[in-house]
Amino acid sequence: MADSLLFNPHTYDPAHFDPETRRLLRATIDWFEERGKRKLIEDYRSRAWLGEFLAFAAKEGLFSTFLTPASAAGQEDQRWDTARIAALNEIFGFYGLDYWYAWQVTILGLGPVWQSDNAAARARAAELLTQGEVFAFGLSERTHGADIYSTDMLLEPDGNGGFLASGSKYYIGNGNAAGLVSVFGRRTDIEGPDGYVFFAADSRHPAYHLVQNVVDSSKYVSEFRLAAYPVSPDDVLHTGRAAFDAALNTVNVGKFNLCTASIGICEHAMYEAVTHAHNRILYGRPVTAFPHVRRELADAYVRLVGMKLFSDRAVDYFRSAGPEDRRYLLFNPMTKMKVTTEGEKVIDLMWDVIAAKGFEKDTYFAEAAVEIRSLPKLEGTVHVNLALILKFMRNHLLEPVDHPAVPTRLDAADDAFLFRQGPARGLGSVRFHDWRPAFDAYADVPNVARFREQADALCEFVATIAPDEEQSRDLDFLLSVGQLFALVVHAQLILEQARLTDLDRDVLDELFSVLVRDFSGHAVELHGKDSATAAQQTWALGAVRRPVVDEARAARIWERVEALSGAYEMAP
Repeated sequence: MADSLLFNPHTYDPAHFDPETRRLLRATIDWFEERGKRKLIEDYRSRAWLGEFLAFAAKEGLFSTFLTPASAAGQEDQRWDTARIAALNEIFGFYGLDYWYAWQVTILGLGPVWQSDNAAARARAAELLTQGEVFAFGLSERTHGADIYSTDMLLEPDGNGGFLASGSKYYIGNGNAAGLVSVFGRRTDIEGPDGYVFFAADSRHPAYHLVQNVVDSSKYVSEFRLAAYPVSPDDVLHTGRAAFDAALNTVNVGKFNLCTASIGICEHAMYEAVTHAHNRILYGRPVTAFPHVRRELADAYVRLVGMKLFSDRAVDYFRSAGPEDRRYLLFNPMTKMKVTTEGEKVIDLMWDVIAAKGFEKDTYFAEAAVEIRSLPKLEGTVHVNLALILKFMRNHLLEPVDHPAVPTRLDAADDAFLFRQGPARGLGSVRFHDWRPAFDAYADVPNVARFREQADALCEFVATIAPDEEQSRDLDFLLSVGQLFALVVHAQLILEQARLTDLDRDVLDELFSVLVRDFSGHAVELHGKDSATAAQQTWALGAVRRPVVDEARAARIWERVEALSGAYEMAP
């Protein structure tokens, strides 16, 4: 029997979606399955451009259906629906991150357009999507990275209401083929934030010069240069502070996609790793007979389940967001930072088991082991997102307010707020519901109760011995605190989703035994930081806990993991 918690192409049936969404998800799976594993790996190893995949997506209207918001829709099923976007992220991750990447940077390229009041540009984008074109997001630069305050893309007024744009962009996905590139720059005649401009460019224009693909991959991560590129008023998407906000709000939308791509990678790799390990005989026994192997694979399995539970619940907050409810601004960097780093741990645990097999050229795992590394490093590093998460810590832990309960959001609705998020500031005013009831509901689960002790201890830390002014300038120390806080938020949404889905309590208990160990590890790390005070060091060691061990529970979890052997294998 297939594991209901993991994606399996053979049994996948997203009955909660509308018929057209189900058709497109199934068609995408079938396209990859018919292509076969050998061809998929060959394309990855040869760095082939994704032309055949994009032709399939264009024929089916995949991108246009999923990425055209209702405000620009010309067909009934077109909407921006985060739930089904997340489902497609997982499928793309499962088959290959190169496919996901072309889709992901299309989403980023569309962000400034769908936030714009420029009707002509919006209509052009909708038409390009219908034609099967991809998009690109021209933000970062070789010298400045994503430091948009320092952009060297310069727009000189042409005297006719438009501009001539000159400058280069670096690390721009789809820059080789995008029908529309959303480009960030600044005017030469206006200083400061009022001079920012977001404009639409076409990669096929003679003044657009493609320099190179900066990575050795099917992902075309381009460097391009504009040389007196003509920007008409119809090409201008945003000016002034609104252009800056459009950049940050686009990243808010786009970074959410990294978590479910990571999940898809881990799921495919897990089927392959468990099947290999369980069928390999070593010293007269299956590899999976060894206790340390069982522990590593069981830890990988429950971590992966936790990734899925957190991400699924975060979708609900994203879709229910509004001007008075911006809790998504915490859960969003959490999906990007926490879920993707969990993905790395999942792959590493399995790789320790399958060892040399994980390098072999005919495995998906060899690809997964490389690609899983990229997701924590895209759309802001782990450190950048941890620092962002810390801005919410006191409000979340100590100062809850009443919020209406957020239901499961799998309805066929358009997530319009994502393109009218408003100014990208005011994070200190974001308030959260009480995190404790999620834990109270599972107080009888031993390791949930044990982790709750650690969460309560963190509240005591923040209330009594929080970093002082000098420590607040020590980012190395703060990041350790951030890891502890991130674990509490991670656990909270896992518990909320567990209740909504009636998750098996054995799985939940085993997952929280891992989280207890993680919290203890980060507490010990904080204890060793150079700037930790004596009181903080004492607190750190006092927060260390041992998980509640239950051999019968562990045996039942192993049965779930063992059943993954042979449960899915991609056709040759």
